[in-house]
Amino acid sequence: MRVFAQAIDLVDDPAMIAEYEEHHRRVWPEVVGALRAIGITGMRIFRTGPRLFMFYEAPDGFDPATDYQAYTADPRCRAWDQLMRRYQRPVPGAPPGAWWTPMVEVFSLD
Repeated sequence: MRVFAQAIDLVDDPAMIAEYEEHHRRVWPEVVGALRAIGITGMRIFRTGPRLFMFYEAPDGFDPATDYQAYTADPRCRAWDQLMRRYQRPVPGAPPGAWWTPMVEVFSLD
């Protein structure tokens, strides 16, 4: 099992941030099912100000660049992805074309 960390910013508007968090209190069941179907076994998203940090676990062969968006093959999940993009913005310095930006591990207590 591997762990992945990624960052993205939210639109810096308190009302939009509140909406985003409300959506995540009631994530659509199709989204949860599709994420599990692509191999994600655990996921957490944290926020400070408009910055989000996502931590997830997936099988050893999982490649976020090619495997993650497979969850949007389901039309309901694609609609969720498009809805969430309304609230999100790539972090400053994100690679060209990146949405969620991969983070490099710099320390592990293990």
